[in-house]
Amino acid sequence: MKVTLSLFLLLILSLGFTNPVNKRLPNINITDLQGKPVNIQECTADGKITIISFWATWCAPCKRELDAISELYPTWVSDYNVKLLAITIDNARALTQVKPLIQEKGWEFDILVDSKQELQQALNFQAIPQTFVVDQNGDIVYQHEGYSPGDEYELEKVIQKLSGK
Repeated sequence: MKVTLSLFLLLILSLGFTNPVNKRLPNINITDLQGKPVNIQECTADGKITIISFWATWCAPCKRELDAISELYPTWVSDYNVKLLAITIDNARALTQVKPLIQEKGWEFDILVDSKQELQQALNFQAIPQTFVVDQNGDIVYQHEGYSPGDEYELEKVIQKLSGK
């Protein structure tokens, strides 16, 4: 019984250490839509709350999530001093579809590219959409996988709390 309990506690503790929440973003370069290198830590070093949403052109829930956030985003920017980095994991061939999709959707947030999925691997997740919130100090304080209508309001509660409003 003691061995089982000890193993159970060890498993729980080890799971807690692999969770990226309350950890720094890795020091990794991805690119912007023009192919220019962008350091993800530098993107979050401006003292703003940063939402990072991983998505792809082929992912319907990703596009629904970004559409829902897009409607609230101007208010979030003015009320909470937040910014959104929407990071596509599309491969090089699918990247040709990204710019037309952004124009069609009218998304007005920063779009970055992780086509080699280096940042995705460093953050240790598989499924998209995958959403992170990075606080004003550059620490990951929230992570959410998938999208259901209304998740954007849960996200707003997180950024509202971080902003102190």
